[in-house]
Amino acid sequence: MKFPGAAVALIASAAVFAGSAMARDDGRYANSPLKSWFDSLRSGKGPCCSDADGAVVSDVDWESKDGHYRVRLDGQWIDVPDDAVITVPNRAGRTMVWPIRETLGISIRCFLPGSMT
Repeated sequence: MKFPGAAVALIASAAVFAGSAMARDDGRYANSPLKSWFDSLRSGKGPCCSDADGAVVSDVDWESKDGHYRVRLDGQWIDVPDDAVITVPNRAGRTMVWPIRETLGISIRCFLPGSMT
């Protein structure tokens, strides 16, 4: 009788994972002059989705050291994988991160460094 409970737990965790990996472009930025630019952003991990999926990061919540980045999300510092860094010029001017929240923690899909002003 333990199998049905385990199956429900497995299905629930799969639903959480699938929901966190899906894009959430709800159209609120449809008229933004930067929409097509955001939609074109990609890192070595793939497309970053859109501005609706990214989160702005305050200057105190990210840093660069020895050529690598890290960002503070949900109160914890997370190293940004080198292949998640977006290398095109930042037309938005602000630092942004595209986190993927999973049951095992947060991973970074894309990171767009800002100017630290």
